[in-house]
Amino acid sequence: MKTSYREAMRQAIREALERDPRVFLMGEDVGKYGGSYAVSLGLLEQFGPERIRDTPLSELAFVGCGVGAALGGVRPIVEVMTVNFSLLALDQILNNAALLRHMSGGQVSVPLVIRMATGAGRQLAAQHSHSLEGWYAHIPGIRILAPATVQDARSMLWPALQDPNPVLIFEHVLLYNTEGEVDASQPGDITRARIERTGSDLTVITYGGMLSKALDAAQQLAAEGISAEVVDLRVLRPLDEMTFLDSVRKTRRAVIVDEGWRSGSLSAEISARIMEQAFYDLDAPVARVCSAEVPIPYPKHLEDAALPQPQGIVAAARALLGRS
Repeated sequence: MKTSYREAMRQAIREALERDPRVFLMGEDVGKYGGSYAVSLGLLEQFGPERIRDTPLSELAFVGCGVGAALGGVRPIVEVMTVNFSLLALDQILNNAALLRHMSGGQVSVPLVIRMATGAGRQLAAQHSHSLEGWYAHIPGIRILAPATVQDARSMLWPALQDPNPVLIFEHVLLYNTEGEVDASQPGDITRARIERTGSDLTVITYGGMLSKALDAAQQLAAEGISAEVVDLRVLRPLDEMTFLDSVRKTRRAVIVDEGWRSGSLSAEISARIMEQAFYDLDAPVARVCSAEVPIPYPKHLEDAALPQPQGIVAAARALLGRS
């Protein structure tokens, strides 16, 4: 069945609420307004204000409430409007949610899911447009998911709610209106990367909103006789390194596409792992295509110029093959 990414997320939340009475959704405007990106539209009418809770405009406070609720035995889904605003709750996420199981010697768990929009492309200006999931992927004690397909948007939430540790789900803003086929019976996988397109000449490694651009670039490269394999990381912590390492060992070249900034980025971590574990399998240095190291601009032409685009991925691939 074909549906939108937004509707797939809504179906996943609705199913979780129906399956487990301990699950509830909380966040700014998730109730009466239906969510900043309309993901929770209609859920308040179906489940009532006890399970669809509008919160004050204080990420520090309501994420902290989510941590406390998870410690108390329920299963909160906390929606943060955008990744930039999640920094206001970084103390709760890092110093509480991520550490409590470890610091209690396993006596307590924090089965908390935090959802947030990430990424640029809709002219929302710098305070609403950055890709900071790589920062969170640095933190032990949490799982980081980046569903790039409608199927993953539908299937990843339920297994995330079963995890005894906090799970952060990053939903790229450009994906909400995309459509795809969904099989509601297919179990979600929150542990493995996935090969989205097979190839033999080079590997393109990416995640989230960059997947469609990587696939577009692979299509353009195919027209030139270049076979690109595309790996969707899906899980940013813990990284399923074996999937992308096996692909790189096969193709012997790698391009990493990351909407985050290049310095200290997730792309840098992936590049380091390839160099550490597959250096002698490489026929060329690892290439990276990242956002320009500036706050994301508001004007459309500047926003597009700051972000990774298919033509930049194609150029990086050609350079690896000596065809630039």
